[in-house]
Amino acid sequence: MIWALGDLHLDYKKEKPMDVFGKDWEDHEERIFDAWKERVRPEDIVLLVGDISWALKLEEGEKDLRRLETLPGTKICIKGNHDYWWSSLKKMYDLGLSDMEFLQNTGYVAAGIGICGSRGWSDIDSGGFDEKDEKIYLRELNRLRLSIEDMEAKGKEAGLTKRIAMLHYPPFSAKGSPNDFADILKEAGIDICVYGHLHSYGHKFIVEGDIEGVEYICVSSDYIDFRPVQIEV
Repeated sequence: MIWALGDLHLDYKKEKPMDVFGKDWEDHEERIFDAWKERVRPEDIVLLVGDISWALKLEEGEKDLRRLETLPGTKICIKGNHDYWWSSLKKMYDLGLSDMEFLQNTGYVAAGIGICGSRGWSDIDSGGFDEKDEKIYLRELNRLRLSIEDMEAKGKEAGLTKRIAMLHYPPFSAKGSPNDFADILKEAGIDICVYGHLHSYGHKFIVEGDIEGVEYICVSSDYIDFRPVQIEV
């Protein structure tokens, strides 16, 4: 089975209590871990769509990654806007974490299912979008393309039956229309896209369902009651 969950916002130091964003976040870490253990089996895959840890450096983020390491399933990770601990692939893989993959211009293939991903970025129509944002936006578009290319290359021999994309930011404008990221997913023949980032009042901007052939699913942790959601493939 494949599961997805975003915005864990783990904090081993207990310095970033998320309940400041509402009572729904009380004891959110324990709820995530308990639901994970109840649902996920060792042979399953869990897609983690960014904002995994509040840590600022990799050596600090490792503490939270080690906590995830103890949970069942293979974890596929992408970077979120708060994952400041995220480093080069070499440094992250040098940690020797078992059953954990990091997508950065790369893809992942298992049992005929291809997985690609990128952080994404705020939509160009969002307020305050400036030249710095444009630079990041274009870079993330390219990273998504590279991830798709790597996924396709890895899946070429066996053939892919399903293609899943992971994004942290929703690939939609504030008005709910597909943006450049969604266009890339459509052109690449992606079947399913899971994304996060939206919390609390931001839930009103969530777009889900089949849009131009891609099934969109929001998996922000507070939106899905801090329980991994099964992705039907």
